[in-house]
Amino acid sequence: MANLITLTEYKELEGISNTQHDARTEVIISSVSQLIKTYCGNSIIDHYSGSNKVETISVNYGTNAIQLTESPIVTIVTVQERTEIGGTYTTLSNTDDVELDAATDTLYRVSGGHYQNWKQGINSVKVTYAAGYNSTPADLLLAVADTVTYYLKGEHKERKTIKGATIQNARSDISFPDHIKRVLDLYRTH
Repeated sequence: MANLITLTEYKELEGISNTQHDARTEVIISSVSQLIKTYCGNSIIDHYSGSNKVETISVNYGTNAIQLTESPIVTIVTVQERTEIGGTYTTLSNTDDVELDAATDTLYRVSGGHYQNWKQGINSVKVTYAAGYNSTPADLLLAVADTVTYYLKGEHKERKTIKGATIQNARSDISFPDHIKRVLDLYRTH
């Protein structure tokens, strides 16, 4: 799993030049990267190149469309179907048997220019593909940096004491701050 921001990028964005808290910051960067990927339901940069996503999909009803989890789709490597549990997968042609709607990351099963339903069953379709971004998009990079700062400063805690004064967070639904959540929701896939 790749971090969404490096220590160097974070320190540059925040104007930090000392190395006093680097070890703690690295741990928080790693945790925040995973937190954001989990929240978004998307690994964002992990499957762009080198490490393709292999996804098996169970088709429980007649449909010609399946939704892939990673976004945006860069390329479909292989699409395979099987007709029975434990059976072997048959590779479909990327040009004749499947059609990708890149706007919605939906893969359609087609045959002879007409829609056809995917084979039904548990893990009946297996798709190998590349998806995501070469590097963290600039707007998301800012949201990641703000989230790292949010956790470094302990702003996520319900109660905080500063110079003898206690600040109580009145929110009962502790979530990302609004300015961070707005950006993260742009990358959320579920």
